[in-house]
Amino acid sequence: MSRHRLTVVLSQAQGKHPGKRALEESIVAALLMEPGLEVSVIPHLYDLGPDHTGRLFLGSVRGDMVFLSWLFPRAAFWVMDRDGIKGHWGESQLKPPVDDDDEVAGEPQPAKGIGTLDVPDRHIYCLDLRDFNQHDPYVGEIRRIADECRQRHEAKEVSRPATPPAMVQLGLNLGNGNGARTPVADAPGSPSFSPEQLLQAPGRRWYPVIDYSRCTNCMECIDFCLFGVYGVDGVERILVENQDNCKKGCPACSRVCPEQAIMFPDYKTPAIAGAPIGAIGNLKIDLTKLFGGAEKDALSQAVEERDRELVADGRHAVGASVGLPKRQDHQAAKPKDDLDNLIDALDALEL
Repeated sequence: MSRHRLTVVLSQAQGKHPGKRALEESIVAALLMEPGLEVSVIPHLYDLGPDHTGRLFLGSVRGDMVFLSWLFPRAAFWVMDRDGIKGHWGESQLKPPVDDDDEVAGEPQPAKGIGTLDVPDRHIYCLDLRDFNQHDPYVGEIRRIADECRQRHEAKEVSRPATPPAMVQLGLNLGNGNGARTPVADAPGSPSFSPEQLLQAPGRRWYPVIDYSRCTNCMECIDFCLFGVYGVDGVERILVENQDNCKKGCPACSRVCPEQAIMFPDYKTPAIAGAPIGAIGNLKIDLTKLFGGAEKDALSQAVEERDRELVADGRHAVGASVGLPKRQDHQAAKPKDDLDNLIDALDALEL
């Protein structure tokens, strides 16, 4: 019989909203009665610094994980990835209810980015606590995920040779062919943390998060940002190098990213906070802006936001004279998406 146990981590909301706390507590209470689960609670993921016990705990989890948070799943997944908490994307079947007046959601766009590196052999499933106000849908989906992970794990146990005991005790897999050491799922000896340690209140943070399933390494963000936030790693891949240089509340670099690969998980606009790309049902359209309103285009707004932060820093505004034009102007035009087609149809009406 498999020894696999699924780790479930709930990331609390910022603040102490009574409704959110009640949902969190009801989910945890229900999951504690479920067999085969390890359940833990940590503070808001986006706020965790590198030395916070909650972050250290996440880094100690070796097997499959379900992560519940008040963030879009895409944002939560890539926040963890940037912190070295990696895994394959676990596809959830839990979908938020659709209002009668919503458009039917389109299919999410396929991943086309450079991808992440050194992904261990485990899956991470991210669930959004904003989708339902009762615990039952989450508990039901976690049961399904636990069964899916157990079947996948048992199939691997049948097909792979026995692991030498010494390697299991070390919690390392030394046979990946390139000299790197990667964690073995379900390795014993992981550190333990008390609830008091896990729930130490972190300070609020603000920094960009890169979705490497969409990032094409075009470097437009590093050209546009003038605050030294971005850099490149040893293999010339873009990364958030100095996150504390980022200006709180400013999402300008997200607006200029041609692939919508840069997220600010706490921003008020879903498209910047990590909402699914290509699902028009999640996009609320203000028709007054479509019919000649004063809304700026994304690039103009990004330039204005950057200039505001430069002036606040005691520097000179540069407008569109730095970091533009885009590097990808030479590329062929991309096919129009559902929103483009909708705007074209409205223009054709000549209202």
